[in-house]
Amino acid sequence: MNNAKIAWITDTTASLSEEFIKKNNIYVVPLNIVINQESYKETIDITQKEFYERMRKEDSKFQTSQPALGDFVNLYSKLKEDYDFGIAIHASSLLSGTFQTSVMAAEMVDFKLVPLDSLTGSYPLSFLIKKGIELVEKGLEINEVVAQLNGLREHTRLFLVPSNLDQLKKSGRVSGGQAILASLFNIKPILAIEDGGAKIKDKVRTEKKAIAWLINNLKKDLETKSVKKAAIVHANDLERAVQLEKLVNETFPDIETELMMLITVAGVHTGVGTLGLSWVSE
Repeated sequence: MNNAKIAWITDTTASLSEEFIKKNNIYVVPLNIVINQESYKETIDITQKEFYERMRKEDSKFQTSQPALGDFVNLYSKLKEDYDFGIAIHASSLLSGTFQTSVMAAEMVDFKLVPLDSLTGSYPLSFLIKKGIELVEKGLEINEVVAQLNGLREHTRLFLVPSNLDQLKKSGRVSGGQAILASLFNIKPILAIEDGGAKIKDKVRTEKKAIAWLINNLKKDLETKSVKKAAIVHANDLERAVQLEKLVNETFPDIETELMMLITVAGVHTGVGTLGLSWVSE
């Protein structure tokens, strides 16, 4: 495998930096943002920041859709000419059809593909991609790389605290009555991407308690595992994200931190101002 020419493929839910993408020749297929039935390719036609600004200002219908099959077919037809095979790591197949579409396209053009369903998105997805590249560079065989990445999936954490339930109501994730009650009692649901799906992990009364919940769960993982880095994710609310990052730095001085915009696939449901914490235990 050391002499094989490998293409790395993912999608925009990985939130990889342009610098990292170019340095490692990663092929990123964009998901689509749909606003009032008008489609935009994420990071190409609209940035995440622009998306959240529009969500904050407009009373529009916001949706997302997976990449078209043709986008992957065109990509794999080109990669087939230059690479021996590809390793595709995509957003959870339970949250998006991107993974299945990627696999289907590779089969259609007879491009050898090693697909991996990350069962997550955002920071944990970027972590798995970076880890995979690192393992390949160390000379591990592809089956060993896949085995290690599959093992890490159950140790990914992505917790989100919506600023309010307006968008969850619009997307049908909670009822109008639930949203009103949550607003009256200032209830904050804590969402998790877990086992590939979105779940409500807990409900607390205030944002202060929600932040304490996030910190305590990181502490629990540190009792038995190692965490080198944590990502503070936010839906275009940098001020509150910086405050959370400061708290993480003070509480866990040995853990590196990174600020990251929340992927729009999640933001469509959780809304502007969502704050979260994410890490991967090793």
